Amino acid sequence: MRRIKIMAAALAAACLLTGCAQPELPEEPEDVLPPFGEEEPADEDRTVLPERFALPYMPGRSLDPLDCADGMQQVAASLLYEGLFRLDGRFEPQPCLCVSYTHDETASRYTFVLREGAAFSDGSPLTARDVKASLDRARESERYRSRLSGIASVSASGNSVTVSLNSPNAALAALLDVPIVKPQNGPAPLGTGPYFYAEEETGAYLIANQSWWQGEGQPVERIALVEAPDEAAMLYRFSSHEVQLITADLTGVTAVSTTGSVGCVDAETSVLQYVGCNTSRSPLDSPALRRCLSAGINRANVSGAYLSGHGRPAAFPVSPVSELYPADLEEGYSLDGFAAAMAESGYTPERPLTLLVNEENRFKTAIAAYLAEAWTAGGVPVEVRALPWEEYAAALEAGDFDLYYGEVRLTADWDLGSLLEPAGALNYGHWSNPDTSRLLAEFAGAENRAAAMRALCAHLKDQAPILPVCFKSFSVLTQAEVAEGLAPTAAEPFYALGQCVIHLKED
Repeated sequence: MRRIKIMAAALAAACLLTGCAQPELPEEPEDVLPPFGEEEPADEDRTVLPERFALPYMPGRSLDPLDCADGMQQVAASLLYEGLFRLDGRFEPQPCLCVSYTHDETASRYTFVLREGAAFSDGSPLTARDVKASLDRARESERYRSRLSGIASVSASGNSVTVSLNSPNAALAALLDVPIVKPQNGPAPLGTGPYFYAEEETGAYLIANQSWWQGEGQPVERIALVEAPDEAAMLYRFSSHEVQLITADLTGVTAVSTTGSVGCVDAETSVLQYVGCNTSRSPLDSPALRRCLSAGINRANVSGAYLSGHGRPAAFPVSPVSELYPADLEEGYSLDGFAAAMAESGYTPERPLTLLVNEENRFKTAIAAYLAEAWTAGGVPVEVRALPWEEYAAALEAGDFDLYYGEVRLTADWDLGSLLEPAGALNYGHWSNPDTSRLLAEFAGAENRAAAMRALCAHLKDQAPILPVCFKSFSVLTQAEVAEGLAPTAAEPFYALGQCVIHLKED
């Protein structure tokens, strides 16, 4: 972890822990984040280790992970609950409450065998009925409804759970990190995780779960929960060292400031930023011009300079950290390459192209201005049109644009149907191509997913209906020198809990 002084950060743990694909949400404006720099704190700012480790939470609000509030509630809940699988740092599903599974020839019907010995924090054994009940609830929840929409039914028998799908999905396991819970009275249902929720006169806290099937590995016996009714209160608790860890989107919308020595560890996410093309009208109906625009994007500069390193350049709509990313198809940015693509396109500008962007996020407007300037300098005149969220969304729905700068949280099975299928909810550019639909379907059911993804990306590189730019990262912020060994993922700030060390003041 590096020491930094945060001059502007955006608290968006909702993005860190949410479960479904969606376009960007309306939020308030902020200032662009200046680059982080190493800074040694003054003597009076040097970290004094706390006597206890504490997290913020919203009093009077549920900690049920299937329907609780985003942000600080989900951070605490991530220590209480587990799913059939966990997604590692490369978005690969790792067995958790499930020890094995099989599926039929079409990858449309799965049977999952549960882990023997897994128990809830009250000592009661995990059952297939508990898993079925949680998955059925999740299918109806706002958080997981979209992600699990492909499930037709869930059934339980003995120590196994069967899931039937509406259509093949060879990567269903990547969608099943859904928390499994056992309802009980109170703010938190029972879970199988490393901690459980408790209360006493002095307040709420998390206590190490002695029934945890993984055994030892909790870095502290007890974690205090400090009341923070809103994000402003959460920031104050963090700045005053009452809590030692929060999550943040450092290139989000709501600007905050804090001083002192703070540790920052980034987590990879499936949040794709991209340029969408209106393929239904001239001149963006030309694949050659779209390829030219893609060649004119300096993705490394966008991620490094405009997102202050909190993003990873990507030429394809699958995270570069995934084993599915076809790195051999990637072509680095160069002015010569852009000029060659421009010459190949044969494009002669008749009017400036419009690039829509949501004005509430100053990072995105800065990126849009940078892209427009680069394209214009290369011979493709582009003008930025920054709009408030409602007007931006309305323009997308109406197709009133040439290009737009967008953002979407993809699911870990890398389903791109919402962006590229004719009826896709986010297919604002009206892309329709039989080969695209065929390749999407082949990828969904493919046994060799890497080969199928490579074929799909080669097609997308040629047709360029969308122009991927980068995948954003989100951050876990800690009071410096308190937490060591954090290796957060998009869904779990404490993913590698067993290697985490919490430093507290010695008695």
